[in-house]
Amino acid sequence: MSIDIDFRGPLFDGRAERAIQDACEGARDKVAEFAQQHALRLMHAAFRHPTGYYESRVTTTNVSSEVALVHDQGVVYGPWLEGVGSRNAPVTRFPGYWHWRRTKGVVASRGPAIAEREVRRHLPEMGG
Repeated sequence: MSIDIDFRGPLFDGRAERAIQDACEGARDKVAEFAQQHALRLMHAAFRHPTGYYESRVTTTNVSSEVALVHDQGVVYGPWLEGVGSRNAPVTRFPGYWHWRRTKGVVASRGPAIAEREVRRHLPEMGG
């Protein structure tokens, strides 16, 4: 007696693994894009005398296949604008705009739904 087992399909030929990787990278990119756009919207609405330079320095860097970093490229007065610099209140009256902290909170609450939509888009590729 013998049994022949034939393994084929997306799980065995690599298609599912590629789809999972695409879903993860897509989710990372969509959440980072949302975070960058949200931070820029807050800056545009709050900055009293914008020069455009700070906003032009806001960018996204893919740290790994799972992690993206939205940042201001280390602009020296970035901490002051955020409100965490040594020259913020109580040293001066300026408390900061809190654009990064507020963005972080919004991304924490809305990011999972954004990521889920991207993963669902790739589900058909995972199942055949």
